[in-house]
Amino acid sequence: MDQKKVGAFMKGLRKEKGITQETLAEILGVTGRTISRWETGSNMPDLDILIQIADYYEVEIREILDGERKSEKMNKELEETVLKVADYSNEEKMRLTKKLHVFSWIGVMSFVIFLILESMGLADSGYTEIIASFCLGLAFGIMMVTVIYTSRYISKFQSFKRRLLKKCS
Repeated sequence: MDQKKVGAFMKGLRKEKGITQETLAEILGVTGRTISRWETGSNMPDLDILIQIADYYEVEIREILDGERKSEKMNKELEETVLKVADYSNEEKMRLTKKLHVFSWIGVMSFVIFLILESMGLADSGYTEIIASFCLGLAFGIMMVTVIYTSRYISKFQSFKRRLLKKCS
């Protein structure tokens, strides 16, 4: 797939409609800069947004991905499959987002407990020192996991984890 060709095609479709990048961005719920990146070919839209674009411009998804108009129509079953894949992808994103949200709140609460113990001067001795240290470590650990999961390196981390687990079993 030639991203530059796809971008030029999407730009042509937008020009045919006579709308600006900002207008299209509002329609799709993205930023104008995102539209610009798509049209220059430096980035591609997610599958669910690609479907919205195809519907808005009244073209087939395959036409967008090929970067040119086709005379033949996309097979209806294939389009339904793509829609199901997009729905599945969105459900997976929502599931992960909910997990990260809960995980983040646990980290915030741990840090608040640490701050309370520290401000009361209880984080320096005895069992409260152990609790404060645990809460601070937990908050930091959760922050690191959240950063990893929200970065683009999560797929590399997951494949590394799978390789390790296969070696151990």
